[in-house]
Amino acid sequence: MTGTSTANTASAKTGRERIIIFDTTLRDGEQSPGCSMNLEEKLRVAHQLESMGVDVIEAGFPIASNGDFEAVNEIAKRVTTSIVCGLSRAGRKDIDRAWEALKPAKRARIHTFISTSPLHMKFKLQMEPEAVHQAVIDSVTHARNLCDDVEWSCEDGTRSEPEFLCRVIESAIKAGATTINVPDTVGYTIPEEYTRLMRYLIENVPNSDKARFSAHCHNDLGLAVANSLAAVMGGARQVECTINGIGERAGNAALEEIVMALRTRADAMTFETGIKTTEITKASRMLSGITGFNVQPNKAIVGANAFAHESGIHQDGMLKHAGTYEIMTPESVGLNRSTLVLGKHSGRHAFRKKLEELGLQLGENQVQDAFNRFKDLADRKKEVFDEDLLALVDDTVGRENDRIRFVSLQVVAGSKGPQSAELDLEIDGRPASVKATGNGPVDATFNAIQALYPHEAKLQLYQVHAVTEGTDAQAEVTVRLAEGGKTVNGQGADADTLVASARAYIHALNKLLVKREKTAPAAMSA
Repeated sequence: MTGTSTANTASAKTGRERIIIFDTTLRDGEQSPGCSMNLEEKLRVAHQLESMGVDVIEAGFPIASNGDFEAVNEIAKRVTTSIVCGLSRAGRKDIDRAWEALKPAKRARIHTFISTSPLHMKFKLQMEPEAVHQAVIDSVTHARNLCDDVEWSCEDGTRSEPEFLCRVIESAIKAGATTINVPDTVGYTIPEEYTRLMRYLIENVPNSDKARFSAHCHNDLGLAVANSLAAVMGGARQVECTINGIGERAGNAALEEIVMALRTRADAMTFETGIKTTEITKASRMLSGITGFNVQPNKAIVGANAFAHESGIHQDGMLKHAGTYEIMTPESVGLNRSTLVLGKHSGRHAFRKKLEELGLQLGENQVQDAFNRFKDLADRKKEVFDEDLLALVDDTVGRENDRIRFVSLQVVAGSKGPQSAELDLEIDGRPASVKATGNGPVDATFNAIQALYPHEAKLQLYQVHAVTEGTDAQAEVTVRLAEGGKTVNGQGADADTLVASARAYIHALNKLLVKREKTAPAAMSA
């Protein structure tokens, strides 16, 4: 079975069974409303996932669009240690497209699925159970003829009839599936049910020992992580999850929570993963910066308050012994105090070295762009911290091919109106300028963008937060635009909140221009 040799080696050293971590941030995570990434951003995320030891990277859904195909194909070319996976529905056209994208991968996996619940078969597929059963056999057989590593998923598995699941899973394994995923597609199950279902399937499918069973949980009832761990206790040895728990509706099981739960409670769950936990915070911040999805302060593991103690009783206990109120250390997930970095007199060589220390691998042009932004920031801000550099890079890298580029902004604000904005942009390589007014400086700025690049997109979200402490902190702004049923998030950072706002809006608009070309097929869930 592909990927088992590494897992067995790790288990031999520690005596613990290895849980395979299957990350679907780039596929299921990107289906979050507004969470679209361009190719450069996806490659950055894939590189980080590989660096932190993710076993399987589900890179996308190749038939969804040319952009998805290209992303999966490029990730397949560049990732060398993780398995690169592409999703497909049960049709031959989907499977062929997935394989075409995955061909360059050193280790490839085709992930194909079809619904198996009575509700989905009747109303979504409009197929009889036996026709679905045959589709499972045909799709897995075709996928296995192309690729040695095939995963099959029974969509809406937790609302499927167990006896029917046993039959189709047995056939899927017989046809060549090496991983069987039983997803809780709509976040409906509870832990005890999921443990029981996983055990039942493993015990009652005659050839279950020929495949690895997997859990894929959504968080509609807030139980995704608990259900994933319950599946492990029931015999699943692969968990499908996303960074920060992003995903459709209420999201997916959060990778960082699953990994740290298994590590922290090794006394109760005798399993391990291959994740380098000190990379978790970096991955979380990178994804947040790229997508504009800020992590809630009280989010487990990676939230700003995850290791904060304000209660006097808690603080007293912490001073006496950290273990009184901390079950893991901030350092174990890569969370260190802000480190003062370079100043305005720092040179390009020192700047590049600092980027490398932060795990940021940039091309020559990207380094130059980021360095120019850094020098400007250092002139305006007394102290520049690691978080500032991360925000700055997130706001610079991956935007080389943007059609609309920010040049400059001058705003007149205050209690005596009208508020106005003078904006300079570069659109398709040509300079454009305008002066616009509005109900406040942000409205004036956005009206100026609308005047220079007319569009029908509606503003759904405008959010500002400070990257670090202090009145001179950089502002990080998130903007969400919606047009024709498509939503995108844009992110911008700058010491001037209005400049950050303009950058965020322009970022979102550029993403929308790319997304206009995408036509996602039906039934992308799994």
